[in-house]
Amino acid sequence: MKKVMVTVAPGFEEIETITVVDILRRAGARVDLAGTQPEPIEGSRGVRILPDVLLSEIDHKDYDMVVLPGGQPGTTNLQNNESVIAIVQNMNRDQKTVAAICAAPMVLQTAGVLKDHRTTSHPSVQENLNGIRYSDDRVVVDGNLVTSRSPGTALEFAMKLVEVLFGPDRVETVNKGVMARI
Repeated sequence: MKKVMVTVAPGFEEIETITVVDILRRAGARVDLAGTQPEPIEGSRGVRILPDVLLSEIDHKDYDMVVLPGGQPGTTNLQNNESVIAIVQNMNRDQKTVAAICAAPMVLQTAGVLKDHRTTSHPSVQENLNGIRYSDDRVVVDGNLVTSRSPGTALEFAMKLVEVLFGPDRVETVNKGVMARI
């Protein structure tokens, strides 16, 4: 079974988090919400979720993919978390899928894994991404890195993650129930 970690810090973007978790679970992945704290974590719009595991207790080797939702101050909280940076660096080194949406590519930059990669993000953080080949595409895959733009692209992003993990046939199967325009 494919195993995915979705990072959650105070101020996470709810649509980007829940959409990814929902779609990946529909596809058959085991998805753990990995929190920066053990108690319920409040998102940028006031939705509270309870993490499955603590980021500080994670062994990246147990996962096939890490997904970083954006949101503020969620992205900043992820950027300032040593466990998150180490997980991103280790998973990238091991050529596992590292995915980030909205402002969260900033976390990938802090971890030093974006250089020379084709990348997208929310336009508000584009100027802060250095040494990359920026794209306005809604979802970008470059090697083991997957990036996307905003809450409005979260479903496309999630379906691309399904494709990366399981292939295009699984996307078609999942979409029979979801009926998204992808």
